Amino acid sequence: MASDTKMIQSILDKVSSIDQKVDKGFKNVDVRFNETNKRIDKLGIQLSKLEDDAPTVDEFDDLEKRVNKLEHPQFASN
Repeated sequence: MASDTKMIQSILDKVSSIDQKVDKGFKNVDVRFNETNKRIDKLGIQLSKLEDDAPTVDEFDDLEKRVNKLEHPQFASN
């Protein structure tokens, strides 16, 4: 009877230690996800700012016309 109690107690102790390790592992994963989410948020903000600064299609068309003017033979340097 005593050996059964000791065996059950050792099993419960092992289950308890595994449960604590799993809980600790999940906390580490949560911290990593939070850090990753912060980085993704920062990158998203940077990308949105870049998108705001990006030229529109009309601005690109105007730029192409300006480049064409510079490529005109009259302005070409020899």
